[in-house]
Amino acid sequence: MVRAAFCRIRDFNSFTVLESVTEMRRLGKTGLSVAPIVIGGNVFGWTADEKTSFAILDAFFDAGLNTIDTADVYSSWVPGNKGGDSEEIIGRWLSQAKVSRDKAVIVTKVGSDMGQGKTLKETYILKAVEDSLRRLQTDYIDVYLSHWPDEDTPHEETLGAYAKLKQQGKIRAIGCSNYDAKLLQASFDAAEKAGLPRYDVLQPEYNLYERASFEGPLADLCVKEDIGVITYFSLAAGFLTGKYRSKADTQGRAREGRVSKYLDDKGLRILAALDTVSAETGAKPAEISLAWLLRKKGVTAPIASATSLSQLESLAKSATLALSDDAMALLDEAGA
Repeated sequence: MVRAAFCRIRDFNSFTVLESVTEMRRLGKTGLSVAPIVIGGNVFGWTADEKTSFAILDAFFDAGLNTIDTADVYSSWVPGNKGGDSEEIIGRWLSQAKVSRDKAVIVTKVGSDMGQGKTLKETYILKAVEDSLRRLQTDYIDVYLSHWPDEDTPHEETLGAYAKLKQQGKIRAIGCSNYDAKLLQASFDAAEKAGLPRYDVLQPEYNLYERASFEGPLADLCVKEDIGVITYFSLAAGFLTGKYRSKADTQGRAREGRVSKYLDDKGLRILAALDTVSAETGAKPAEISLAWLLRKKGVTAPIASATSLSQLESLAKSATLALSDDAMALLDEAGA
């Protein structure tokens, strides 16, 4: 948990940069420690060009934060991109950054469709990790995640591939994304029976709007098994920043298709609750949404993206925002 933190603002090359010292959180049984906010690399090479991405990463680490999340498939959905674009930008930043490699926790994922369909077969993983290492310009990946379940590949085969990579020192810890409680438990059972490493990190979709898939059995299992949980879509594709209040607000935006689904009665109730808490605390909706996640059972740290330094400053503030029980109850009810 975050027990003590302080921050200050300074000017840096005409930008305002948030500097802070924040107590770290254990990432389950991985032996790694992460700051309360993880920077999402999905925007690198998409809505943030390389220069902007470098500035965001510099400021992120200046703020005492330390973990970057990406995937081999980011950002293949952008016309002209091939996938691996985010990893390449992070790799070029790592090669010239003032931050030493051991101070950065790099999370990336394997198994998405890079032209061969979604797969977690051993031969594919052993090749894909080499591609990610090359793009990231590093000798090892701190946390390597199975991006999607693969019902055609036994857990033992996938975990066996990871065991080889851990032995070779190419990855430090493993985890999975988009697994439900039943599938995660099955992977634990397979690992124990075969004497293979288990998943120690989970990356689920979880935010004020999307709650049902994590809360309940999956969250309970993560707490029971001491799984590190880093949530994605923590701001619901930007909806929980409060800047999208109607369909008109989304038109022509890069996230138009992703945000529109939240503009229903439930979404508007959540925005109203965020406005109420914002008026009481002076915090922005995005800061409140992330602070809410940081108080939820089982959550280690939410992932959030930034495309400007002002957005990054707001994300960093959320790590030290303490919400009252009344505020938590109001937000819980709105998004129930």
